[in-house]
Amino acid sequence: MIRYLSLLVLAACSAGTPHFRGVPATRVAVNGSVFDVRVRDQLAEAVRINSQYAPRLGPIRDRAALAMAQVSGCPLLDVLGDAAVTVGILGCDRELGEKLIFGSLLRGPYECIDYGYYEDYGYQVFECASY
Repeated sequence: MIRYLSLLVLAACSAGTPHFRGVPATRVAVNGSVFDVRVRDQLAEAVRINSQYAPRLGPIRDRAALAMAQVSGCPLLDVLGDAAVTVGILGCDRELGEKLIFGSLLRGPYECIDYGYYEDYGYQVFECASY
């Protein structure tokens, strides 16, 4: 019983984020990192499925970008995320990809308030709302 439960938990780890659920994954290994890559519309997702000691986003980001480009067949315009899950904006339709990056697909105008840099957490904080 415990074996079946552990298999179920492991299978759920690479199930993909909500936007990519139901999309079949292609497993790709790049320089010691193994990713499950899913592509939907102008976005690709790479979920790192192997354990690595204290991976930094820099090398993982580059490896994930290579994996997403390989599976999608498209160049990547940008890659966002962390060392476990990255999302790439595909450049097959460069104009649409740039709209995703620069926000022209957002509905309605929006305004952001800069709450400053939180040194305890190491990041800048913004709160944005549409009106």
